[in-house]
Amino acid sequence: MSIDSPARPETAASAGTANDPARRTAAGAATTDGGRPEERTVRRKGQLPTLTGLRFPVALLVFLFHAVLPFTSIRIFADSGVERGIYGSLSMVAGLVMPFWFMLSGFILVWSARQGDTAKAFWRRRYAKIVPPYLVAWLVALVLVDGVDGEPTTPLQGFLSFFMLQSWVPDIPTNFAVNNVSWSLSAEAFFYLSFPALFLVLKRIPAHRLKYWIGGIIAAIAVTPLITYAIIPVGTEVVPNEPGQSANYFWFAYVLPAGRLLDFALGMFVGRAVLLGRWRNIGMVWSGLLLAVAYVVGLYVPWLWGLRLICVVPAAMMIAAGAIADNEDRFTIFRNRAMTWLGEISFAFYLVHFTVLEYTRRLLGDPLFDTPAAVGIVVGEAVVAVLLAWALYSWVEVPLTRRLGRSRKDREAAEAAKAAKAAAAVAAAKVAASRAAAETAGASAETTRALAGADEGKGL
Repeated sequence: MSIDSPARPETAASAGTANDPARRTAAGAATTDGGRPEERTVRRKGQLPTLTGLRFPVALLVFLFHAVLPFTSIRIFADSGVERGIYGSLSMVAGLVMPFWFMLSGFILVWSARQGDTAKAFWRRRYAKIVPPYLVAWLVALVLVDGVDGEPTTPLQGFLSFFMLQSWVPDIPTNFAVNNVSWSLSAEAFFYLSFPALFLVLKRIPAHRLKYWIGGIIAAIAVTPLITYAIIPVGTEVVPNEPGQSANYFWFAYVLPAGRLLDFALGMFVGRAVLLGRWRNIGMVWSGLLLAVAYVVGLYVPWLWGLRLICVVPAAMMIAAGAIADNEDRFTIFRNRAMTWLGEISFAFYLVHFTVLEYTRRLLGDPLFDTPAAVGIVVGEAVVAVLLAWALYSWVEVPLTRRLGRSRKDREAAEAAKAAKAAAAVAAAKVAASRAAAETAGASAETTRALAGADEGKGL
């Protein structure tokens, strides 16, 4: 099955001219064999450093939220009032971060879709990127902490977590078994499995209808809490860090990969709209302000709506604004070298940070610490997590992605093409050298003849 992206035009309207009817008409003037206008994409750049740089602040928010969880396996603040205050201000991080990451994943995959790509090749690349670091982090967590908040991992939980199936089970301890944060990779694995089929559907939707699909997906996300309340039994289990909330509701509305596919699909549709010049961009500043306001609002709305809806639209606007800024070579504070490097290691940082938090608590023993000391410990934990993330990224993620992301046949073909290109360059250099030598010899002969003629003239 082919999942190739539309052919790129030689010239196309920029994303910033989405509302220019003349340009839209010119960009869509070509037709397919069936007579329907062929959608033309904006000229896109392969790298989106702003979106890469944005990943680390988002990952850092997750770290800070987890650092103040009221779990005995993590908490280090002696002053419970300070701890509760920090936790309260960060309690809506989950409602911002996961929609952002899931949408960013869908957006990037649409943006970077390769012409002539196949589902098999796509799956190979994606799983080569996420599975090796996932398994290394999983093994480290199993060895160092073996469980979440003091509860040992059962064989079934370990099996499901190892194969990224833990989020399909309506059981909170299973969802967060071994490496607490790995539940989201269970959802990502499902997204990658679904992407080729979703992308084929997406490409068949006319550009002018994308806004209706985007609105429909947002509406589906909005009614998720209502569906949850209507069909899911409240049960007796509660969310460990939110004892007033049903664990069943939390699993269905927030954890279940089938429901989170809506966030991923929204990112795909927004990415397609940006590529086709159909997105109304308000810029990163206004998108960021709107996201900040939405976050604060999320602290005061009913819990499930805060987790599932409030930050979705502003996060989508921020992602689109970042991509458009990069595509138009405009300055953003997230595209410098330091931020892009931190963004590149952010996946590894996400994988290791919870284990760092739990293992640090074990090393420190039972004592709790006053606020300045506790803050210092959290900073130290962040530094250790960054260093471990750098190692995981450099020694596992990058080399194994390169090695496993392509089949041996593809690697050999690429190496042969590289060798052929090098040989052609050497041959061209030799031809150029031969021509230069011939021209030099010709010039020397001409000079010699000229001198001989001058000597003959003097003799006369």
